Amino acid sequence: MTTAAPELEIAPVSTPGRGWGHELRAVKVVWKRDLIRFRNERARIFSSMMQPLLFLFVLGKGLAAVVPSGNGVDYATFLFPGVLITGVMFTAVFSAISIVWDREFGFLREMLVAPVRRSSIVVGKCLGSASIATIQGIAILTLCGLVGIPYHPVLLIGATLLTFLVAFTITALGLVMAVRVQSVQTVMPVMQLLLTPLIFLSGSLFPMGGDIPTWLSVVSKINPISYGVDATRTLFFHFLPDGAAGGALVGGITWLGWPVPPWLDVLIVMGTGAALLAVACVLFSKTE
Repeated sequence: MTTAAPELEIAPVSTPGRGWGHELRAVKVVWKRDLIRFRNERARIFSSMMQPLLFLFVLGKGLAAVVPSGNGVDYATFLFPGVLITGVMFTAVFSAISIVWDREFGFLREMLVAPVRRSSIVVGKCLGSASIATIQGIAILTLCGLVGIPYHPVLLIGATLLTFLVAFTITALGLVMAVRVQSVQTVMPVMQLLLTPLIFLSGSLFPMGGDIPTWLSVVSKINPISYGVDATRTLFFHFLPDGAAGGALVGGITWLGWPVPPWLDVLIVMGTGAALLAVACVLFSKTE
């Protein structure tokens, strides 16, 4: 006579709740991971600073000898806001495409199977890359006195916030591009091809007004980075010493003759960043 084996009791397994607190912790983990990785890559820190310095002290000082000053503002002073924005652009986009390395080494798969929303991973990545780029921007800001820009607290805080906003937007753009790219060999030239026109068509290297061709003016107004550069340059010029008007070097963005105010510049960059972030979240939700 056989007896039935007693049924084993299975202990209940508790899983953490998936509320907003859980998602915010996931955002923090991804953000902190990017900062730790950047801190440990000293060669990357050094190389990320070289390009802005070359733009500012080689290109800026070199062209200052041939570009006429504008009422107390030389070309190096005019160039500084553009160098600040373009410098953080490179750092932000290359931080964003590190997700391609994560895919190749398998870490991305581990993140995607975690019990968190994929949008939390995207937001954490954007915040992490934007924070890294902003740290570089703060380092560049320490040089503003060398080109005649005062170290005013309001100016430094405002410029830091603007660089973070532009960096966040560029990071979201980098994620949109990188999420569909499968290899590191492909993503590098694609991003370089994308960044080059964004920089040259943003007004960072030349005034947006004046006698520039009509097609160049139209394309630069479509470029959202132009509005980040315009807002940053307007902020810097506001704190220049009395008598430094800028002259021909002051050429902000205009729509049919109407000068775009700085608050609208900021809204355009914010709106673009939010839209790109939404697209990146949708693309990540479809990633296997």
